[in-house]
Amino acid sequence: MNIVFKTFFILSIFTNILFAQEKIIIFEFTKKGLAELESHSIKKKTDYTIGTDKNGEGYLRAEAEGQASGLGKKIKVNLNKTPYINFTWKIEQGISGIKENTKKGHDFAARVSVIKNVGPLPWQKNAMNYVFSSNEKTNSHWIGPYRKQVIDYAASSLMDTNVDTWITVKLNVKEHFKKFLDMDLDEIDGVAIMTDTDNTKKKAIAYYKNIYFSN
Repeated sequence: MNIVFKTFFILSIFTNILFAQEKIIIFEFTKKGLAELESHSIKKKTDYTIGTDKNGEGYLRAEAEGQASGLGKKIKVNLNKTPYINFTWKIEQGISGIKENTKKGHDFAARVSVIKNVGPLPWQKNAMNYVFSSNEKTNSHWIGPYRKQVIDYAASSLMDTNVDTWITVKLNVKEHFKKFLDMDLDEIDGVAIMTDTDNTKKKAIAYYKNIYFSN
């Protein structure tokens, strides 16, 4: 092997290693990781529990019946380096027969929210809510019924996915904030997950795992 080829080969391996390291893990789905998350309740707390799949991988199970609380983490993520959010989720029981773009029907079996602070007060936040819709098609989106600075985006849907089926999603957060909220972001300030049925009083069960940012 000549010296030029050898140098190129070594540099290629090193570059691939660096590329693979561009991964920012958001949640550790362990009992310790769950205890470290901030809980925010709107109504009674959603039931969140840690479990392990057949491969030994941790997940979060969420069950709500008239409940609404989320789990969040304040974290700065550089969107210029890692603009994509990745997560894997599934729905065991969805919420049928509701209009999710209205206040009365604004419940989701699963949602992952990416948050950007725009002021010092707690409600001064813009967000992309990536939801597992029960009634709208995948990739559909709409302005949240409570605040126009929040976009609901159907990252998955029971209209084209069977229940109890794991789905892995990868979405360009930087692109979405620019396209839907006209914000050219360098970084975000937090990520939250929530399963809620406080508006419809129905029952929903969902599972989450592998939430991280990547290039």
